[in-house]
Amino acid sequence: MQKNTPSRLLRHLLHCATALLFVAGAGLATAAAPQTKTQVPGYYRMLLDDVEITALYDGAIELDTKLLKNVGEKDLDSLLARSFLKAPKVQTAVNAYLINTGGKLVLVDAGAAGLFGPTLGHVAGNLRAAGYDPAQIDVVLLTHLHGDHVNGLVDAEGKAVFANAEIWSAQADSDFWLNDDVAAKAAKDVQPLFKMARDAAAPYRASGKWKTFATDQDIVPGVSSVAAHGHTPGHSGYLVGSGAQKLLIWGDLVHNHAVQFARPDVAIEFDVDRKTAVATRKKIFARAAKEKLLIGGMHLPFPGIGHVRAEGKGYAWVPVEFGPLPR
Repeated sequence: MQKNTPSRLLRHLLHCATALLFVAGAGLATAAAPQTKTQVPGYYRMLLDDVEITALYDGAIELDTKLLKNVGEKDLDSLLARSFLKAPKVQTAVNAYLINTGGKLVLVDAGAAGLFGPTLGHVAGNLRAAGYDPAQIDVVLLTHLHGDHVNGLVDAEGKAVFANAEIWSAQADSDFWLNDDVAAKAAKDVQPLFKMARDAAAPYRASGKWKTFATDQDIVPGVSSVAAHGHTPGHSGYLVGSGAQKLLIWGDLVHNHAVQFARPDVAIEFDVDRKTAVATRKKIFARAAKEKLLIGGMHLPFPGIGHVRAEGKGYAWVPVEFGPLPR
């Protein structure tokens, strides 16, 4: 009978340990990791010459494709299918944009807060995730006074979220949405939108921080308003930048990228003046394509930044590529 010498015993122990490690390793390789079921913070940063732009994700909501007007069902289905979308519901993002000029912090739109359901209302949280506090905001520019753009101005108690900021709205939108007589004459199903606008504006109007502009006005250095009327009476975009590269934050010019770039004549139920909204969209699409403007859109897939390219009888959307910031 063979004796277990020290060297033979050592080799045997090493063999056993190796086998155990192999089995354990195989188990680790196939073990399921717990699903996190959370998304990354909703912000995206880029530089526009010496201006820092941060896209802020308020969330997303599903819209019924029946809200899109001036398009037949067959054409609509075909356009959606090209982007792997399908009626009757399509996801629609809600975005806001923070402009850091180096001297001012300017927020464009404030999101929906919690008044459109739990999938929206994350502008303030993503602003904090991006490294800023609402109290730091100097100016809030509003593209228009629909609830998914202004509800985030106030908290659940109706207090100002951006307590140190001036709020700027187009005069035409203020005259329309904040007017009690206009609200009283509006259709019953639209009246909640008037209430949202009045509630959002209330603390800022009381403190004298609610400001208005006529049209195409320089509001802060390097940021000017651009008339984009039709969706609402005073619907406005904002042109950012003073160098060769410019960003046009165009608000609600597009609600569905799969349909309205190819067919800019397609309107949406929410347009106050559909004919003017369509004409405005065509005009700004043409300008954006010709001048190669960067675009920021409140209802384009997050971060909603990219270019417009002429294509056939319509246009195409070219989203920005994710990339590092230059140092």
